[in-house]
Amino acid sequence: MTHTKNAAADLGTEDWCKPWSGGNNGNCVELKPLGNGHVAMRQSADPDGAALVFPSAEIARFVRAVKAGMADFLVA
Repeated sequence: MTHTKNAAADLGTEDWCKPWSGGNNGNCVELKPLGNGHVAMRQSADPDGAALVFPSAEIARFVRAVKAGMADFLVA
């Protein structure tokens, strides 16, 4: 994992998406495929803030783990 200090300036303002959102007044995580085998992740309420950059394989591993219930303890 790496990071950038200003997601909008460093990675652009286009192509960010909210894969899910709930009753949180639009404050969610946004993701952006970077096209180099990496995915950026930022807080939607702070688009000029930092973004974390993960290899796509790590995002896939995270999603599989969540689907398998391995993060259920976070909301129990």
